[in-house]
Amino acid sequence: MSEPNIDRRTTLGLMAATVLSSAAAPVWAQDGTALSLTGEWTGPYGGVPPFDNVDINQFEAAYNAAMASQRREIAVIVKNPEPATFDNTILPYERSGKALGRVGTIYGIWNGNLATPELQAMGKTIQPKLAAFSDEIIQDPKLFERIKSVWDNKAKFNLTPEQDRLLWQYYTNFVRAGAALSPKAKTRVAAINKELSLLFKTFSDNLLHDEEQVLVVSEAELAGLPDGLKASMKLPGGGYGIANTRSAMEPVTTFCTNRAVREKVWRAYVNRGDNGDQWDNNAIISKILKLRFERAQLRGYETHAHWRLENAMAKTPANAMALMEAVWGPAVARVREEVADMQAVADKEGAGITIEPWDYRFYAEKVRKERYDLDENEVKPYLQMEKLRDGMIWAAGQIYGFEFLPVSDVPVFHEDVKVWKVSKAGAPVGLFYFDPYARKGKRSGAWMNAYRSQQRMDGKEILTLVSNNSNFIKAAPGEPILISWDDASTLFHEFGHAIHGLSSNVTYPSLAGTNVARDYVEFPSQLNEHWLSTKEVLSRFALHYETGEPMPASLLAKIEKADTFNQGFSTVEYLASALIDMKLHLAGGADIDADAFEREELTKLGMPKEIVMRHRTPQFGHVFSSDGYSAGYYSYLWSDTLTADCAEAFTEAGGFYDKAVADRLQAHVLSVGNTVDPADGYRAFRGRDPNRDALMRKRGFPVK
Repeated sequence: MSEPNIDRRTTLGLMAATVLSSAAAPVWAQDGTALSLTGEWTGPYGGVPPFDNVDINQFEAAYNAAMASQRREIAVIVKNPEPATFDNTILPYERSGKALGRVGTIYGIWNGNLATPELQAMGKTIQPKLAAFSDEIIQDPKLFERIKSVWDNKAKFNLTPEQDRLLWQYYTNFVRAGAALSPKAKTRVAAINKELSLLFKTFSDNLLHDEEQVLVVSEAELAGLPDGLKASMKLPGGGYGIANTRSAMEPVTTFCTNRAVREKVWRAYVNRGDNGDQWDNNAIISKILKLRFERAQLRGYETHAHWRLENAMAKTPANAMALMEAVWGPAVARVREEVADMQAVADKEGAGITIEPWDYRFYAEKVRKERYDLDENEVKPYLQMEKLRDGMIWAAGQIYGFEFLPVSDVPVFHEDVKVWKVSKAGAPVGLFYFDPYARKGKRSGAWMNAYRSQQRMDGKEILTLVSNNSNFIKAAPGEPILISWDDASTLFHEFGHAIHGLSSNVTYPSLAGTNVARDYVEFPSQLNEHWLSTKEVLSRFALHYETGEPMPASLLAKIEKADTFNQGFSTVEYLASALIDMKLHLAGGADIDADAFEREELTKLGMPKEIVMRHRTPQFGHVFSSDGYSAGYYSYLWSDTLTADCAEAFTEAGGFYDKAVADRLQAHVLSVGNTVDPADGYRAFRGRDPNRDALMRKRGFPVK
């Protein structure tokens, strides 16, 4: 399971602001100096971000100039004496804010990949300004009046289906954001949004602080770890350092034979943001929850969860909870079986222990070896990160016809970043940026961004620019980067988001690529994980780092046989986070102690003591570093229902390289963005609604 940071416009004022195009004129600062951060993107491929000309000290001035530019653009719309139409209101609003989008893209990249204390401090000024500017636009009564007029009179305008969808999106999102509220309510909502922006920023900074801590150990304490992994942990001044990130925690708790070290690494990881110090996030969470509830009430919704899900596929919290609860029971039952199997191995070895959370991965690996004769250390020598990267690119060519050509004629924001030109049938599609390595100042995890959305709003095709970002640990010089099977799945997952963006074929950028419902966007990415385990990919790209030999058929057969192994753990770990997220946002406006709430609700659910949430509340960046996945972490399970059903469409047709199924998927899902309702798009692809039984089969759970 991985979690992308999709570059989507979730706040209305910035919705138009992040529409990117190289066609806009540069924005000028008050002193007459052109700001490179806001200026038109130049160079090849329709213009590219000027990553080689970024001065972070310009960010605040650039934002000020870009906001002033969009104010002028909106003033032209609202002062138009003609009656509101799609062409004189919706279209110019969709065009507005390009300069703000350009500076926002670059600021977001620096903030997520190259954060410094100076940039973090700067964010505490910038974020509230952006929140206030967003509300300024949402609450402009004359702008909303014109949008509402177009909506009310849309039958007069002979709109295309895509224009109708764009109008629907703007109108409903303005209403949901509070455009129709009383002046008093609008003022309070704006104040809440400004306060939330600061709380989100502080939460993220606190989490980054804890993730940058390193546990220094001796080589002897790393007994059991693969040599290559140990070498990557060696510190320049002596000793070994274990980073406080998932990519470091998982292999240590899987392979390290020193139980005390496993426990120490595990505790440091699960207590991020929860250490009772100046970087503790619990008080921040309580404030965020109360503010979200108050804002939802002002907007006329029962809770924040009801507001969030109204325009999602699930529609209501009850629907999302029903799916999660249907899976929770079988998943917990499977965990009990997994724990019993692990305890039996520990007892047979005379370990004299009871399985604890820091033992789960370690003994699960022993069970896998015993039951399936499959040892991750046997698999890992075949999983070279760069070879698998080539494999995912190759698979995209086989399935969707994409061609990737490495290029070096565009600037990058770090020397680690590589770029490919992407085309299809000889026509350019866009650029793919790949930033694979962990570094100081880079947030943890893996994600996808769209630096620019595909569009042809003004008759000219604008190419999309997408990126994948990971946190693989660099190997010692001259050594390959060997990754786990889970990390390889994450690699393919994020590339699925990139494919979604590269497949876009729409007119308006707000509807392009991954700009879809939160509980739909994970479907294409989860689906792309399936190509990792195909024989076609593994036989060509899972090559032993020493011999160059492909993964033998016998080992591949073991992997396939163990496909549903440990699904109890992975499902419960994820679902616990998703259920707590939803319950927190259904709890109303009560004062919530995040630690106590988490503990009490998990007890009610019957959470196995051997597992903790994938993201404990004080480190739940998806939910508390923005509104992004708040009351929406269930989305991965909802999307996986679609994924499992879609995967069966391929297997029913004979395999994952069936062109007819792939073409239907591209036509009805990947290329259409948000121009159609996702439920309608899926029905057009599959010929029916998704079948939940496919999800249970995928995870190896019984189907009732």
